[in-house]
Amino acid sequence: MEYGFSRTVDMPYEKAIERITEEMKKEGLGVLTEIDVKETLKKKLNVDFKKYKILGACNPPIAYKALQVEEELGLLLPCNVIVYEKEGKSVVSVFNPMIMTQILEGKDMTSIAAEVKDKLQHALDAV
Repeated sequence: MEYGFSRTVDMPYEKAIERITEEMKKEGLGVLTEIDVKETLKKKLNVDFKKYKILGACNPPIAYKALQVEEELGLLLPCNVIVYEKEGKSVVSVFNPMIMTQILEGKDMTSIAAEVKDKLQHALDAV
C-alpha cells in the first residue's frame, strides 16, 4: 500500500502551499502545524536545502472520534502534507491514512481512515 499520494503542479511553491491549504479547508481540514524544513536545516545544521514544508492537517471532529477508538493514535496524527520544489515545479504529497489501519491491527479504524483519505485526496486533486 502506498503511504502517500503526490501531484506535480506547474505553479510556484508558495502558490502550491496556498492552494493545498485552501483545498483542505474546503474539505474541513485545517493546518495545525507547519514545519519549514529548509529554514530548520539552515538554522540547525547550516546546510542549504530546497524549499520544503510539512503541513500537519487535522479535522478535529474526526480526530476526536479516532482518539476514542485508539488513544495512542496521537503518535500518527496529524496527517502530514508536504510541498516542495522540484525541477522548477512544485510537488504536493498527502499521507494515506489507510496506512493506519495496517498499523492498528484489531482496531476498527477503516471507516475513519477512509473518510480522511477521501478528504485529502479531494484536496490534492483540486490543486
